[in-house]
Amino acid sequence: MKILVTGGAGFIGSNVADAYIQAGHEVVIVDNLVTGNRRNINPKAIFYEMDICAESLSEVFAKEKPDIVNHHSAQISVPLSIENPLLDVINNVYGWVNVLQNCLRAGVKKVIYISSGGAIYGEAEEYPTSEKYNPKPLSIYAINKSVGEDYLYFYRHQYGLNYTVLRYANVYGPRQISQGEAGVVSLFTEKLLKDEIPTVYRYENEPDGMIRDYVYVGDVVQANLLALEKGEGEVFNIGTCIPTTTKDLYYAIAKQLGINREPQYGPARKGDLHRSLLSCEKAKKGLGWKPETGLSEGISQVIKYFKELK
Repeated sequence: MKILVTGGAGFIGSNVADAYIQAGHEVVIVDNLVTGNRRNINPKAIFYEMDICAESLSEVFAKEKPDIVNHHSAQISVPLSIENPLLDVINNVYGWVNVLQNCLRAGVKKVIYISSGGAIYGEAEEYPTSEKYNPKPLSIYAINKSVGEDYLYFYRHQYGLNYTVLRYANVYGPRQISQGEAGVVSLFTEKLLKDEIPTVYRYENEPDGMIRDYVYVGDVVQANLLALEKGEGEVFNIGTCIPTTTKDLYYAIAKQLGINREPQYGPARKGDLHRSLLSCEKAKKGLGWKPETGLSEGISQVIKYFKELK
C-alpha cells in the first residue's frame, strides 16, 4: 500500500514511517520541519517539506494518490495551546480539515487519526479511563483533538471515509524532543546528561507530582501497524494502564544515569491534569495490541539515543 504520513519527520511519525517501510509499504511524508527533524526521515520515503494547511497539499495528494493517510502532524504542547489558542486551532483543526478534504478528492481508503488519551478525557471520574468515558477536555489542545475526532465521524457519515482513532497516553522514546509535558522523559534525560537539575511540576497537595501513563514509542508503532487492517470506525486507547508520578519518573531516569540528587519543584502549569491513566482492554480485543516495553527498558533506550547524539 501507499501510505501518506503527516508529521512523518517528527518523533512518533518518523518511527511509524520507518515501520511501514520495513513492512514493505510505500511511504510519503509531509512535514513542515517546525518540530520535526530532517535526520528522522527515512531515505526510502518520498518527502515533501510542506505545511498541512497549505493549498498546495492538494498537489501532493493528486500526484501520490495514497491508499491510507496516517495523521501525526499536530501542535502537541498543552501549555502552548493555552497561551496561543489560535495557533493550536490552525494546526489541529484547520490543517486537519484540509487533510480530510484532500483525502476525499484523492479517494483515500482509510485515515488513521492520532488523538490524545493523555489529555482528551480531562480530570476523568473513571480511573483508569476507557473509551466509553465521555471526553471532558480541559485544554485547548485537548478540545481540538476531540473536535478532530468529531470531524472524522462526520466524514464517515457523510462521505463513507473509513478511519481508526488511536488515543495515545504519554508517548516517550528515541527521537522525542523535550517540548511540552509529553516530552518529559526526554527533557529530564537531556538535563541530567548536561548536569542540570530538572523541575518536577506538582500541585500543592500532591508532593510526588502528577500521575501519568507512559507508553514506549515502539509499542505505539505496533498499534499503527495493526490499525492498517483493523479497527474500522473505532477509537482505541494506546497506553499501559500503569500509573507513574513525575517524581518517580525523575528518580527512575536519575538512577540509570547514576545520579543521586533531588529534583527542583515548581507549581503545576495551566492545563496540567492531576492524573491520567488509560484502560487499554479495547485495543487488546479490537486490534490485538498490548504494550510490551517496561518503563525501565524504555528509559534505557532514551538514554542511549541521547548519548549517541553527542
